[in-house]
Amino acid sequence: MNDVQHVQGEPAGGGEPGSGAGQRGVRRRDRDERGRARNARPRDGLGRPLPYGAPGVARQPEGVSRAPAAALAEAQRLLDEGMPFHAHEVLEDAWKAAPEAERELWRGLAQLAVGLTHAARGNPAGGAALLGRGSAAIAPYGDAAPYGVDVAGLRAWARELTGRLTGPGKGAGKGMGTVSAVGSAPRLCRGDEAAGGCPV
Repeated sequence: MNDVQHVQGEPAGGGEPGSGAGQRGVRRRDRDERGRARNARPRDGLGRPLPYGAPGVARQPEGVSRAPAAALAEAQRLLDEGMPFHAHEVLEDAWKAAPEAERELWRGLAQLAVGLTHAARGNPAGGAALLGRGSAAIAPYGDAAPYGVDVAGLRAWARELTGRLTGPGKGAGKGMGTVSAVGSAPRLCRGDEAAGGCPV
């Protein structure tokens, strides 16, 4: 990643007092070009950190301003490619930029993507929790969802996936392993563009 640098420890005597930079093998925090902490390790398609130097999936740039339809289309593309963590980053940007009346919708969509991320990583409890939160957040938009977001379909998808994660024989400590991020990807929007559906 070009905009983030990392330091893997420096020789004794380097760095500022208390920074840990002078201790062999101690890593200072990765920083972006603005000096903000940002992990520079590459990530896989599910957002798991990989070792420095390993090939990874390009991360979504932060703070990108997209029209709602473009954000939904990009998030859908990433979901369809098995990258729900990266879709969540797109939806999170939309959430932060949304007008107050829409913030819970975008937050809920981001939580659904994180729920799928946890499920695909083999964390059924975390997946079920995030799917539940996301479904609850989008529920109030069911009667008049903006941008063609399929609230009813997404809530049904979240219930079905939660059932697979927590159903009989999958309780405490048993887990279900992982689900396929591609095979379990939801459809964010109704397909009827003429009726206001997003073009995905």
